[in-house]
Amino acid sequence: MSKRGVRPPASGSRSVAAGYPYRASESERSFDEACAELAPRLRARIPELVAGLAALIDGIADPRDASDPAYLQSLHGIRPVVLEYAVDVIELGERRAPGVPPAVLAAARLAARSGVALDTVLRRYMAGQAQFGDILIEEAERAEFSPPTLRLLLRRQAATFDRLLGAVSEEYAREAKSRPSTTDEWRREYVKGLLAYRQPSGDVELDYDLDGHHLGLIAKGGRAQETMRKLAKSLDRRLLAVRLEDEQVWACWLGGRHPLGAEEALRVLSDLLSSALVVTVGEPGEGLSGWRLSHREAKAALPIAERRGQPVLRYADVALLALIFRDDLAIPSLRRLCLEPLERARDGGKVARETLRAYFAADRNISSTAATLGVNRRTVANRIRAIEDLLGHPLKNVATELEIALQLDD
Repeated sequence: MSKRGVRPPASGSRSVAAGYPYRASESERSFDEACAELAPRLRARIPELVAGLAALIDGIADPRDASDPAYLQSLHGIRPVVLEYAVDVIELGERRAPGVPPAVLAAARLAARSGVALDTVLRRYMAGQAQFGDILIEEAERAEFSPPTLRLLLRRQAATFDRLLGAVSEEYAREAKSRPSTTDEWRREYVKGLLAYRQPSGDVELDYDLDGHHLGLIAKGGRAQETMRKLAKSLDRRLLAVRLEDEQVWACWLGGRHPLGAEEALRVLSDLLSSALVVTVGEPGEGLSGWRLSHREAKAALPIAERRGQPVLRYADVALLALIFRDDLAIPSLRRLCLEPLERARDGGKVARETLRAYFAADRNISSTAATLGVNRRTVANRIRAIEDLLGHPLKNVATELEIALQLDD
């Protein structure tokens, strides 16, 4: 006979049949209390549910799934997250439960970017919801939920599911609106994916051989694309040019079967550049890895070229400076170690800086430095000794750091 039809003994008495302390029947407890007691039972079965969902949901295939490993990884990773969220809502109620987990929304965005149909995404959630519902009813019956309370529980589960599907659908739609719609946008997203070491989704024709030899450039300013086309034609190279987020910045590559020296590109560029254009040039590279590296070099040189007001700049000429420029610690450290000691001079370090700039520009030759400054060799030598006293080191020990610090300061 079902225990639901038996009148419980008075509070505080013991069950004669079971020999255990009396526990109030489900009908005597509030709905929220009953859900709170059910939650641990459901959590204990999450591993079982995850294993069952793997076979069930993976069977709902989409031919575009395999094109994006990141999406497949997210698909597997969110299963326990979704189940834990469902249990949280059952335990706490919609008002107190946390929002839809960020990982679930991220997976929806990835699905949209990968081109997986929203219908496929939602069918997977519905399949998971059906399996979770079976476990929910099974555990509720074991906990002796009455029919009215079970109905309330299933309503809460349905509300949770609607809330989840709504959030996933909105996030998917939001991401889908931002997806590329033109050929140029698709090319840009494809190139960005390759640069980020991802295998981009979709089939995009670049009309460019990524396995060949490359020279990466960044062009910023008016008529950038037109100038790069002229450069490629002059050098008899295939051009790949993609506009980045900034409307005036173009990532460009000159490709071919044989290497192209940066100095040759710089020579031709000098005749093509307009006053409104800045171009930085990486070093030659081969294959996909060389294609990426040459681009990163040209990109790292761009902020230095802009700060200097230099229309053409080769990465090799500022490689060390570019590396330090990206280091938040290096810049203040170099200033503290190399420039601040000079400020202890009576003139605040003005003469010391002037002397050092001339000295480094003259390839560290004292006679050439003296000629540049319009003083004699002894004066330059005396100034260098004074600088060494301020630094507390021989100049030769910190010359490289000093030269870079002065360039950063400029």
